[in-house]
Amino acid sequence: MLIAVMLTVKSSYGQTNRNLEELDSLLEKAHGLGVFNGNLLVSEKGKIIYKKTIGWADASQKIKLTEDYRFHIGSIAKEFNAFGIMMLKEQGKLNVEDKVSKYLPELPSWAEKISIRNLLQYTSGIPQSHWSEIKGDADNMRYLKTVTTLVFEPGTAYDYNNNDVFLQKRIIEKITGLSYASFVTEQLFRPCGIKNAIIDPTEKDKLVARSYNDQKIQDDLRWEIDGWPALNVLDFYRWSECINSFGLITPASTKELVTPFSTDDQTGLGHGTLEGKILTTHRHDGTAKNYQALLISNTNTSRTIILMTNNKQGNLDAISKSVQLILEGKPYIPVRKSFVHDFEKQLANMNGEQALALYQKIKLEHPDQYSFDDENTLNQTGYFLLNKKKVGDAITVFTFNTKLFPQSGNVFDSLGEAYYVQGSKSKALEYYIIAFKLDASLESAKKMIRELK
Repeated sequence: MLIAVMLTVKSSYGQTNRNLEELDSLLEKAHGLGVFNGNLLVSEKGKIIYKKTIGWADASQKIKLTEDYRFHIGSIAKEFNAFGIMMLKEQGKLNVEDKVSKYLPELPSWAEKISIRNLLQYTSGIPQSHWSEIKGDADNMRYLKTVTTLVFEPGTAYDYNNNDVFLQKRIIEKITGLSYASFVTEQLFRPCGIKNAIIDPTEKDKLVARSYNDQKIQDDLRWEIDGWPALNVLDFYRWSECINSFGLITPASTKELVTPFSTDDQTGLGHGTLEGKILTTHRHDGTAKNYQALLISNTNTSRTIILMTNNKQGNLDAISKSVQLILEGKPYIPVRKSFVHDFEKQLANMNGEQALALYQKIKLEHPDQYSFDDENTLNQTGYFLLNKKKVGDAITVFTFNTKLFPQSGNVFDSLGEAYYVQGSKSKALEYYIIAFKLDASLESAKKMIRELK
């Protein structure tokens, strides 16, 4: 594959030229393997030290990306409606304990039990819409008016649901009298210095990166419901800095937004921690069709990392880890192709032993194309089988992984989860305990140990 022209901005601020050259090498090799197409931006102490755009703007692979191209950022866009709600709260126009029925009285009686806080924490209990059948906002509202029963009592359980986001947007419109797109553009984008973002781009809009899969099939730009912004990498960074500096809402309101229903649950800002008046960590990832984005901000390292792609490979987390290790001057694992992604069709028809045999075969024949240096490849394989309801086969793969990486708490945590899904609670507890002994930072294992005991 030909490598497109790359645009790079470098600074030696806090970093050696060698580190920054390693970032170049990381992305060039990843793009050459066909596993990264998009943007990387890194800042330290509020200054951009590195940014690179590499690859193609659409499936034709004839138009080169530039940093001016706008990308959808998936669920990270839900930060905008969450911020809108908290801004209206600070203006005295709503209370997060208000019931949805106060602003949307046209909804059935269940809206009298759901608070705005429930919407922010994904604890409303509203059923998921049949999204493949929904044809726009009005259609989804018609569906919600037909709902008679909630899945659970509001505030008692967690369910990551786009209907919670949908109703936040409708409440913002009802209170302000503005369309959601106008509200976000005027009240959020402009104060943060975001100049090029566009909400719900169409085929007519220029400088919009088009998402596509490995077969070079390009996605439609339309979504089931409206209100999804597309940003270029610099505007995305401006948004991150606006959050960190409390440019739109107070630290107290930000703390409300990063407080989950329970440990590890998503919030309006994905995941984050706030200490005093400092947002110490902020991590949010998003996927929309073949767009994928990742934002990581950490005050301990004084570093922000932004990744955006229009050719989803499911590897942005791995790339971000390699970026951080490079910047710390530590050994890192080069980005490789995804074993699960490339062999998905074969794995779907295999049992656990067959999946392991395929893994060993590819490891022998293509050691440089796929990553075999850590537990992630087999861990992803196990979860692939688990998601296919092939629980016993997932246990076979996870068990083999614990033998390959016996010092990794993460692999024992995964094995514990598979046994829990199987209903073997004593075995699940056994492996969760091992996981926590190996890695005391595993909150998931700690939580499950409490539950199972």
